[in-house]
Amino acid sequence: MGLVTLVLGLIVFIAPHVFVTQRQARANLIARIGEGPYKIGFSILSAIGIVLIAYGFAWYRASEWINVWSPPVWTRHLALVLVWPAIIMIVAAYIPGNIKRVLKHPMLAGVKLWALAHLLANGDLGSIILFGSILAWAVYDRISLKRRTDAGAPSIPVGGWPRDVAAVIVGTLVYLVLAFWFHPAVIGVPVMPR
Repeated sequence: MGLVTLVLGLIVFIAPHVFVTQRQARANLIARIGEGPYKIGFSILSAIGIVLIAYGFAWYRASEWINVWSPPVWTRHLALVLVWPAIIMIVAAYIPGNIKRVLKHPMLAGVKLWALAHLLANGDLGSIILFGSILAWAVYDRISLKRRTDAGAPSIPVGGWPRDVAAVIVGTLVYLVLAFWFHPAVIGVPVMPR
């Protein structure tokens, strides 16, 4: 049931995010129910999806583990290195500077790199489903952004290199918290070499 819960969570989380790419359907729904209720519903579905994903993946890891392949040890080290810039990219979406200007969509670039790093380092079925789904969604979303005719989100002013420095500092701090505390304490898997 852990894998079923994980897949259900992925559907509940990804479906609203895919719906956002359907601009006319999204606009019609907002016109019908209002922007506030739309955003509340989107947030609730996303939160439920995240809870189901976390619960399903933990359940799967505890009692249903299915190994598909055994990645070489060096892929774990590569993942550790790749996640660092991935987190910086994600942070750069919220502290927009030249990183955002160059990447255009640093959140999606960071999510893709994060998911790819985890796919390289994990060979079990649950991880392949989880990180493969997130990677597929991020690739799809990036492609859809290229094809949109509307502006999508409101434009965010982009700063210069001081914001990039801030994004790197904040991203590095978040990365260290994730690596040294969150991953071993919450995920149950230490990622830093001893």
